[in-house]
Amino acid sequence: MPHRQHASRDQMIRPDNLAYGLGLFSIGLGLVEMMAPHALSRWLGMHGQERLLQAYGAREMANGVAILRDPDASSWVWTRVAGDALDLATLAPALRQGNRQRDNVAIAMAAVAGVTALDLYCASRLSSEEDDRRGALSMNFERL
Repeated sequence: MPHRQHASRDQMIRPDNLAYGLGLFSIGLGLVEMMAPHALSRWLGMHGQERLLQAYGAREMANGVAILRDPDASSWVWTRVAGDALDLATLAPALRQGNRQRDNVAIAMAAVAGVTALDLYCASRLSSEEDDRRGALSMNFERL
């Protein structure tokens, strides 16, 4: 029986593969925000924010497509991190005492925080790889 090598954890989750998954996630989330803003705003107790949710959906979809086109570019994943911060800032006021849906808002914020952790991990790994490639290229030019 052939010997199987086990890949290390870092090799199993390559940042470009993670970025690709995050791109697909962005497109899926964007579709929900664009297609069902009324249901989403009711679930969050954020009545009157349907247009904002649709705009955030358009942002998510555009960002997702950009990541799928270039999953090695950290800039698109860093853009997701910025979007996550915007999402959290938008959700925070919905935690107000009078919102009957504040438990749902807390769930949504926890989900955004979890995805933010993945986004930060992926963006920093991609940035490190970009720095390594630039460093190698610089060393090659110095040898000329």
